[in-house]
Amino acid sequence: MDFEIINSDIAAIKTECLVVGIEADGQLTSAAQAVDKASGGEIQALVADGDHTGKANHCTMLRNVANIAAKRVLVVGLGEAKKRTDNVQKALIKAVFAQLKSNSITDVAIALDDNANQDADIYRQIRINVQTACGSLYQYDETKSTKATPSTLTNVSFVVAEDQTENAEAGLVDGTAVANGMSVARELGNLPGNICTPTFLAKEALELEQGYENVSCEILDEAAMEKLGMHCLLSVGNGSAEESQLIVIKYNGGEADEQPHVLVGKGVTFDTGGISLKPGASMDEMKFDMCGAASVMGTMHSIAEMELPMNVIGVIAAAENMPSDKATKPGDVVTTMSGKTVEILNTDAEGRLVLCDALTYVERFNPKTVVDIATLTGAVIVALGNQVSAVMANNDELAQELVIAGDYAADRTWRMPIWDEYQELLDSNFADIANIGGPAAGSITAACFLARFTEKYAWAHLDIAGIAWQKGKEKGATGRAVPILCQYLMNTAADQLADDQ
Repeated sequence: MDFEIINSDIAAIKTECLVVGIEADGQLTSAAQAVDKASGGEIQALVADGDHTGKANHCTMLRNVANIAAKRVLVVGLGEAKKRTDNVQKALIKAVFAQLKSNSITDVAIALDDNANQDADIYRQIRINVQTACGSLYQYDETKSTKATPSTLTNVSFVVAEDQTENAEAGLVDGTAVANGMSVARELGNLPGNICTPTFLAKEALELEQGYENVSCEILDEAAMEKLGMHCLLSVGNGSAEESQLIVIKYNGGEADEQPHVLVGKGVTFDTGGISLKPGASMDEMKFDMCGAASVMGTMHSIAEMELPMNVIGVIAAAENMPSDKATKPGDVVTTMSGKTVEILNTDAEGRLVLCDALTYVERFNPKTVVDIATLTGAVIVALGNQVSAVMANNDELAQELVIAGDYAADRTWRMPIWDEYQELLDSNFADIANIGGPAAGSITAACFLARFTEKYAWAHLDIAGIAWQKGKEKGATGRAVPILCQYLMNTAADQLADDQ
């Protein structure tokens, strides 16, 4: 599907479908007014007859509108201006593309002016439009015998005022790159655990390396990790026939001596809970326990496509958590790469075990910042639901940058504390630290555990367990947190460029 920005007389646009908006109480947008004027009042008649009130997401398809070059005109309700949040805009675009899909439209011109969101930033609106459109058309069929019917839609144009063209085109380019990364993350997340293994993730990283000249990849197998003393990460995969992997993806878009920004993703490709076995209900969803890794992979795709002028390293700690006679047992004590010992009280608290060694490993890169991304705790869903992710950090500036990036990218997060008072919950009589802290403050103590391994750099943790996948009829991976990670890196690259000038 191709996207483009156009500046054209609304009535003269030749397309299978022209989309215009009506605001609450039947108020016509500029594009709708242009159609109404050219057609001799057809849109006003629609309102006058009570067939359209401007209610949000209400769609009416008109054919053969007089003096309009478009074959069809889709009139969509925008609702009240003050209620047009990011989520409302996403719902609007989903409604439009559902209508286009049902009519087998191949070419569309969307002329919503800058009214789709109360934030009139056309760059941002176009980005959200593109990302939402791609998500709406995504279909998983990799493991189905009957493949999904490809979308008929091949060309999507956004009609903007001439003085908005430059910003709109920038939004389209960046939005397409982010959408492509989200598609990568979705596909990896949706693949079943018997296909998407740690070795499969490693192969995907090597394919990324082949696609871009400034991307390189290194894969550490179990022997290499054993030599480095990464016994905590290895302990998670002990019970599995699948070999654990540490995947290092380097994007070199900046100067050779420039400190990199590092992303670390939890890649537990299937999580049974190990000896601390999970309940059977919904255990199939534990194939999504590698969505942190999928977010890192998708983000690396996006920034390579955008050619960001900075150095970024993506590290994926990949393992499969299974019960067997070789599996780690509750009460076992293992030594981390840092030298700290961990008493594993619950083998289902495995995400922090793979991450802690990866977080120690990245010290060798002398990172400017480190952000880890993980479906780490069910407790974060209790705290924040399925709407936003949680951010916890040892650096206030980094935490704030992530919150700001999430707000702008419509992939929001909320900061939670990791104060010293919580650390004592991880005390152990038999090791330096326990891997769980009891039933209270589960998301916070998980982050406190990770904080013990991040004292040498600015670090933040994103717990995406609530937002990485959806349940129900639309069950599947969402592609989050690719938008927030991309926005954070884009903001950082812009700040670095400003500092250099």
